[in-house]
Parts: sequence; C-alpha cells; structure tokens
Amino acid sequence: MKIEIWSDFACPFCYIGKKRFEDALTEFKHKNKVEIVYKAYQLNPDAPKIMQGSAYESFAKGHGTTVAQAKDRFKMFTENAKSVGLIYNYDIIQMTNTFDAHQLAKWANQFGKEDEVTNRFMKAYFTDGKNLADHQVLATLVSELGLNKQEALEVLKENKFKKQVLAEQTEGRQIGVQGVPFFVLNRKYGISGAQQKEYFLQALNKIWDEENPLHVLDSQDENASCEHDECGIDTN
Repeated sequence: MKIEIWSDFACPFCYIGKKRFEDALTEFKHKNKVEIVYKAYQLNPDAPKIMQGSAYESFAKGHGTTVAQAKDRFKMFTENAKSVGLIYNYDIIQMTNTFDAHQLAKWANQFGKEDEVTNRFMKAYFTDGKNLADHQVLATLVSELGLNKQEALEVLKENKFKKQVLAEQTEGRQIGVQGVPFFVLNRKYGISGAQQKEYFLQALNKIWDEENPLHVLDSQDENASCEHDECGIDTN
C-alpha cells in the first residue's frame, strides 16, 4: 500500500494529523507493507523569511481577524496538539516561509531520512520557535539527524530541489489537494484533515481488504464442509 502525504511544516493540523496517522499505523497489522511518501505543500507561499511582530499579530493580519481571535484559534490548536502528546508554543512561534525547509526535506529523502526531518522541522517550528526560513537553522537541525551540515547549506544555496518542491505542489493541485494534511492511498482514495486515529485505522483496514481479497482454493473434498445447518461430511 502506498500512502502519499501532502503537508506543510507550518501547518498545525499537519503535525497533529501525522501523529494520529502514525498511531493508527502502529496498530495496522500490515504496516510493514506500507510505503509512505511525503509531498511538499505551502499554506502561505508568500510568508516572509523574517516575521514582523508576534505570531498573533501575523496571523490576525493574514486572516483578517483580531489578535484576540487569533489567540482563541491558537488555543484550539494547542489543545488538539496536547491530546496527542505534542507541545505548541505560540508565544515563540516564528511564522516564516517554509519553501527552503521543503527543499532540504527532499534532499534528506535520498538518505532515507525525510520522515525524521519532517518530524524535526515540525517540532522546531511549533515547539522550539525556530525560524524555518533561516539556512543556518535548517542545516543545524538536519545535522542533529546525522546529515552533513555543509552539504545541506550547499543544497539551499543552489536551490537544488526547487524544481521538485514546485512539481509536488503542482501535482497536489492537479489531484485536488486544497488543504493539508491530505493523504492519498494507492492513488484511489483521499483523506483530508487530521482525522482521529480510529478513522485512519478503519480506512487502512478497509482499503487493504478491498485490494487484497481472500482467494479460496479449490477443495479436493466437496463434502467436508458445513453450509447453513447442513453438513455434507461423507461417512461412508
């Protein structure tokens, strides 16, 4: 089973949805046959590299709300995150551009570390208050995971994965991704949003059963089974 996940490091429900999906996956009995592919998406491609003012002010300005309304919204995000063991610190969050972070995640995929990088970037953004548009910050974060810091800086300097990030964003739009997180299963089924763990698990089991039906082998003895209340065992 192949599952593609469109998400953004700066998306509060993407981090929550990722955790709920992973919790469901741990209970899925065929998890060793699941391939996860991450796809780039930007909620705000026009976000600055350096945020001006507080996160509350930035959110209120971008969404046409008041600072008080922004705080209420962030409180809801924080409570949802806490329900799955995540910590959101909106007092220190830096709402900046995530394009280069996506580039570095694509580079990390070459080393089988995109999942680790995705988790680290999300934690860095929501919990640690790191600026994900800062190249030094990004390179330091991936170096924590065993990747080469200087190579990471070179990737960012030369925009080596710009085309791939743009292509994945375009691909998402073409298949109908309008919000994230968005999960595409076997290119046949789509799940939008940070659904509950039980919903993800139910979907995984349903799709697996649909695409892997039980095949009954021909029996050598047709009289060795019971149907309804009749047993056709031949005693002769």
